[in-house]
Amino acid sequence: MTQSLIGSLRGLVMRAPGITATKAFYTENWGLGLAAEEPGLVWLRGTGDAAFLYGLKDDTTYGIEFIEFAMDDRAQVERLHAHVTAEGACVLGAPAAFDDWVGGWGFEILDPDNRRLRFRAEARTLDPAPQWARPRKVSHVVLNTPDMEGGEAWYCRVLGFRVSDYSADQMVFLRCASDHHSIALVRAHYPSVNHVAFELPTLNEYMRSIGRMREKGIFPTWGPGRHGPGDNPFAYFVSPSGFCIEFTSEVQQIDEVTHEAQVWPRDIPEKMDQWMTAGPPTAAQRTVMAGRPDPGFPQLKIGATA
Repeated sequence: MTQSLIGSLRGLVMRAPGITATKAFYTENWGLGLAAEEPGLVWLRGTGDAAFLYGLKDDTTYGIEFIEFAMDDRAQVERLHAHVTAEGACVLGAPAAFDDWVGGWGFEILDPDNRRLRFRAEARTLDPAPQWARPRKVSHVVLNTPDMEGGEAWYCRVLGFRVSDYSADQMVFLRCASDHHSIALVRAHYPSVNHVAFELPTLNEYMRSIGRMREKGIFPTWGPGRHGPGDNPFAYFVSPSGFCIEFTSEVQQIDEVTHEAQVWPRDIPEKMDQWMTAGPPTAAQRTVMAGRPDPGFPQLKIGATA
């Protein structure tokens, strides 16, 4: 088998005005643990050994600070750096040590919508903290983009993603590991974050997590239901900063030898929600998932560097 260009999705850091003040929502309601904090930045963990799954960074704009992928070792980092440089990606520097709390070694690039992607080996790890009905990882990140086809081609060519499925002509699901999708792209008017999904280990834990939120007076804005593409249950909520976040579980595992991408229709309800429990997303839900325009990091886009 060809060596993988990148590792698995580790997590991401979100930015928004006053977002660190919402820490308690994630630790007391959503089920994440506090890993570390510093002025203007909070690191949140899941039940595994990853140093963080989700970060909160105070900023004047709304969006994604960076999306991070876990790399196996420095050799894999070096191979990826050479590849993305040869492909003409906007590389933000040579592999080097990171100076943040997570530490490790790697580099960053910008995707076509100026989103910062970070590739890190040798990251800090924590003792696992197993706890019932708490997220163990970030399952996937869904991104809105004005150029879905261009984004799809870039992620496949530059980073080695594979297409798992399409949702009509409005959405493409991309994988970098066995999970059906780690990144999905949605056709939109501007770049923004659509939603971030957190995986529970079992269906019972997924349902109990929804119950925990309901006990606290926080109800799903869409779901529970079960998607067609990805075969994963879903329950969407709105965070205090206005981002859409999801509980999920049992995401389809792809067999690279036998899987063939298909186009899932959006006009057949059972193809969108196999359980037929959620109904279509409301206008308000669609507005939240459209997100606020994310300016990304255009000030850093100065061309590829070795």
